[in-house]
Amino acid sequence: MGFALLLGLLLSRAGDLLALPRSDCIAAEQLCLLDSTCNGTYRILENCALAKTRFLPLDHDSRVQCLNAELDLGNSSLQHCKCHRRMKREEHCLRVFWTIHSSMTDGYFNLETSPYENSANEDHWKTDYNKLAALLSGSQLARDATNPCVKATHVCNLSKKCVRLRTEYASICTKGAGSEDVCDRRKCHRGLRNFFEKVPEDFTKRILFCPCQDELCGERRRKTIVPNCSFQYSTKPNCLWLLDSCLEDHICKSRLADFQQNCQPADTSPDGCSQHSHAACLQAYMGMIGTPMTPNYVSNSSAVVSLWCTCENSGNEKEKCDQILGMFENSKCLENAIWSQMHLKQTALERQEDFFYSSSLSFQGDSASTSFASEMSQT
Repeated sequence: MGFALLLGLLLSRAGDLLALPRSDCIAAEQLCLLDSTCNGTYRILENCALAKTRFLPLDHDSRVQCLNAELDLGNSSLQHCKCHRRMKREEHCLRVFWTIHSSMTDGYFNLETSPYENSANEDHWKTDYNKLAALLSGSQLARDATNPCVKATHVCNLSKKCVRLRTEYASICTKGAGSEDVCDRRKCHRGLRNFFEKVPEDFTKRILFCPCQDELCGERRRKTIVPNCSFQYSTKPNCLWLLDSCLEDHICKSRLADFQQNCQPADTSPDGCSQHSHAACLQAYMGMIGTPMTPNYVSNSSAVVSLWCTCENSGNEKEKCDQILGMFENSKCLENAIWSQMHLKQTALERQEDFFYSSSLSFQGDSASTSFASEMSQT
């Protein structure tokens, strides 16, 4: 009876795995580990991927063994698996993906493809943004705000999840901000990722890409991610070092691959993007926030974004370094995507709200001297 029960459980488990989506790398890994041949080949690839992540040199025989192992798994469900944004055990899923595709990281710009499922195939969140914005439009807060960034913050404050996660990262990132000895950059980055991953894009896009007509508004927009902790170092590191730090981290490497794929510029495309999707590019850009390659606005008076790094003293790798910066500073796709988000056609409700956001009104709570953490907690 005991053996029959165990056999039944094993068969049931195998059936469950086969029923899981083929695109899920975690499910594909579990299926592979049930097969002795696939299991052995996969373990070889794990060692190969570990060596590349740590930038350990491989001799000729080891490189051939790694390549053969990758080719051997070419017909398995692992080869075409993907990960889903905001999925449970996302980091584990990404580790599996890069184990199978470790050869993609041989060069700086050979990531080739995103490990994430096409965003068009994922479920879209149903949010209450419009409902909350309607509630705000008739309130005193609407009459007290002077710019779209403050307006977006007030709507966020009406959402329990949005205000909670925004307050959390603000509290972490402002603790010791400006002092690398005190600021916990890793925790700050994790808090930012939580915010941009778990809060619907209806809120996050309006906060991050609010259109500004003056520097006070631009300063608030630039300080959204608490750049003194999440973005800036006391001195600018070399962009090649920043990239190496990213490639050592499965999340950052995955977000970079997603960014490269979805924000790839195309001169012949009317929208400037090879994937023809500004929404996908903006989603990929926001995915970079909270990683070692966190981008941000370069000033209070500009909508140009960049990394906090330099290409000085890059030696014979200057061209590669310039390419890293160019992905953000010189991408027509990203520039057009940000511009289109900042200049969305207004709905009748938003035009009505703008009546209350007249430039003749004043908002005393948004001065440069107001601390970022206290602004996060305003309701």
